[in-house]
Amino acid sequence: MKLWHCNGARSLRALWALEELGLDYELEVLPFPPRVFQREYLEVNKLGTVPYFVDGDTRMTESSAICQYLVDRYDGYSIGLKPEHPEYGAYLNWLHHADATLTFPQTISMRYYFLEPTPEKQAVADDYAKWYIARLRMLDAHLLEHEYLVDGRFTIADIAVSYALYLGLGLKMHENYQPQTMAYLERQMERDAFKRANEKGEPLVLPDVEK
Repeated sequence: MKLWHCNGARSLRALWALEELGLDYELEVLPFPPRVFQREYLEVNKLGTVPYFVDGDTRMTESSAICQYLVDRYDGYSIGLKPEHPEYGAYLNWLHHADATLTFPQTISMRYYFLEPTPEKQAVADDYAKWYIARLRMLDAHLLEHEYLVDGRFTIADIAVSYALYLGLGLKMHENYQPQTMAYLERQMERDAFKRANEKGEPLVLPDVEK
C-alpha cells in the first residue's frame, strides 16, 4: 500500500485510518498544492490531487472512500460497521456527509481566501464559509446527546467528519463552532493515531488574510 499525502489535506483522513488500523504502508509527502509545486506528480495522478492511494491493482483518489475500503478490505471493523449493523445507514451517511456536505464549501473558501484571492472572490469565499457553518447544524444537534457519531464508539465516520472540523481550524472557521462540536473535535485530536498521522510532513501554512 502507498499513500500520497499533503499535511493538512484531505489525505489526512486516509492516513489517520491507516494509523488507527496499524497497517503497513508507504507514504510520500508532497508540497501543497502538488499540481503546482511538484508537477511530475501529475504522471502519478492525472487529477493532481491528494490523496492518491494504491493497493495492488486498486487506485483511489477519494479520502472517505479510502477509509471505507481499508475497513472492508482489511477487516478493520474495530473502527467500522458491517452492513448488518442497525446503524450502518447512519454510518455511511456521516462518512459521506463529511465530504459532500461539509468539506465541499470549505474548499471553495480556501481556494478564494488563500490560493486565488481577489476582492470579488473573497466575497464568494465569505458566502461559502457561512454555508459551511450552517451545514454543521445536523452535527451540532447530534453531538448534544452523543459522544460519537454511531454505535457509541469511534469509527471512520468520526475520522471523516473530524477532518472537516480540523480543516476549519486552519481556515479560522472554528470561532463559529458550537461548544459541543469544538469539544468533540478536541477529543478526536487527542487520539494517538491522529497525532501520529498529523505529524507526518510539513504543516500546511496558509497566509493570513482579512476576512
